[in-house]
Amino acid sequence: MDDARCALWMGVTGGLIALAAALAAACLLGLVLRLRTGRFRAGPGMRAGQPSPAETADASRPDVLSEADLGGPLGQQATLVQFSTAFCAPCRPTRQILGQVADMVDGVTHVEVDAAARLDLVRRLRINSTPTVLVLDPDGAIVKRASGLPRKADVIAALGSVIEPTGPGVTAPAGGE
Repeated sequence: MDDARCALWMGVTGGLIALAAALAAACLLGLVLRLRTGRFRAGPGMRAGQPSPAETADASRPDVLSEADLGGPLGQQATLVQFSTAFCAPCRPTRQILGQVADMVDGVTHVEVDAAARLDLVRRLRINSTPTVLVLDPDGAIVKRASGLPRKADVIAALGSVIEPTGPGVTAPAGGE
C-alpha cells in the first residue's frame, strides 16, 4: 500500500509543478503582450537603410494607402487610420483619442475603417486585431502602426515622426541633430 500512496503523491506533485510552470509562462506572456499593446512601431517603409516612404511612394506598394482605399481624404501633414469592428471594446476610446489628436494638430485627419467590411485591406496590411492604428505620411505611406488602445501621448509622438515642425518660433536644430 505504501508504494501506491507514494506513486499517487508523485503524480500529484508532478501535476502541481506542471500547473505552476504553466501559470508562470502564462503570466510572462500576458505581461509581454500588455507591454506591447498600443505601442507604435515603425511601419514597413521605415526600416533602417531604406529610403523614406515619401521618396518611394507609389500606388503599387502594399504599404501605401490612397483615398480610395480609405474612403476618406488623406491629411495634408498626416493621416491617422483606425481599423475597428462593431464589437471591439477598445475601439471607442481609440476613436476618441485619435479624433482629439486630429482636432489638435493642423493638417491631420482621422479615418476609421470597418475591418469587417474591408477584408481586402485587412489582408493586404496584415491587420490581426482591432483596434489597429496606422500613421500615414502625406503621400499615404505607412510610417507607424500600433495594435490595441494607444495612449494620447504615444499618438502625438508617432505624429512627430511624420510632421515637420513649422511656424513662428520653431527653428531646426543646429548641426543636423
